[in-house]
Amino acid sequence: MKHCFYNETVGFFYNNSRKELTTYWRTKDVLVVALGLTVSVIVLLTNLLVITAIIINRRFHYPIYYLLGNLAAADLFAGIAYMFLMFHTGPRTAELSLKTWFIRQSLLDTSLTASVVNLLAIAVERHQTVFTMQLHSKMSNQRVMILIFCIWVTALLLGLIPSYGWHCLCALEKCSSMAPLYSRSYLTFWAISNLVIFLIMVVVYTHIFIYVKRKMTRMSKHTSFHPRYKETMISLVKTVTIILSAFVICWTPGQVVLLLDGLGCKSCNVLAVEKYVLLLAEINSLINAIVYSYRDNEMRSTFRRILCFICYRNSKYTPTVVKLNTTDRRTLSQNGHFTVDSSI
Repeated sequence: MKHCFYNETVGFFYNNSRKELTTYWRTKDVLVVALGLTVSVIVLLTNLLVITAIIINRRFHYPIYYLLGNLAAADLFAGIAYMFLMFHTGPRTAELSLKTWFIRQSLLDTSLTASVVNLLAIAVERHQTVFTMQLHSKMSNQRVMILIFCIWVTALLLGLIPSYGWHCLCALEKCSSMAPLYSRSYLTFWAISNLVIFLIMVVVYTHIFIYVKRKMTRMSKHTSFHPRYKETMISLVKTVTIILSAFVICWTPGQVVLLLDGLGCKSCNVLAVEKYVLLLAEINSLINAIVYSYRDNEMRSTFRRILCFICYRNSKYTPTVVKLNTTDRRTLSQNGHFTVDSSI
């Protein structure tokens, strides 16, 4: 019969995993917390801006923007989770109860998983629309809501599994180094699951990239195609390149470190880079808001309206009666909907 250590302290498990647990604030700890809180605040503000823009602008009431809004919500949650971590790290870690420690880790796992799965959903949606030559997916609002619901259910399950059994409280020899209360097998599972998602995303976006490049090559041979279409296609290639680069740079190091820890690598000094790879993954939540939103002209315009709300309110400017300029007229589709110059 296994002996479990439910009544032990967090320090007991840290000592078991030989992970340093300080009792005073070092310069390194202060710098990490200060940088972490700064990133968290920026992540919160930028993603809150994206969500607000999607809510107030009816031109964004399409499946892709609902997914973007959900991505912003996941990244907003990631910012909150990371801020919670910053307030419960360093010397404060030793004061945590086992329940609070699991809550801290579950918040991070849930938010980061929701962000990754949502990125995959956006990749698949963009693949469908690009290859069917559509600006917006024909997916119904009901299906989008079901998809968003499934994303959060998946994230919650993966985030809460360790708290409800997949831990090492009853098997100290299986405890990981980075997360001393987590089983190494869980870290292996979580890392491999994310790396598989990464691989699928790379394949999807690479397919889009190759298709767009070939499409541009064929279209450039014809002088009759609209220059606006060429501009959109070039912008799409740029966006895909930025997405892949940012995603690989921000996420791959952390997943590799988790996998090495899960596999029990003795010669790998995973604890030396733990905080930095986690911060790098959190920075991707900020990059998401910039890449997926700021490159959209209509989104930028909505941002300005939100940020300059007081100026607009005190002036005679009325956004609803502004006449469309020549460029805006060209971007109106046949059914009268505004087809933003988006390259998401």
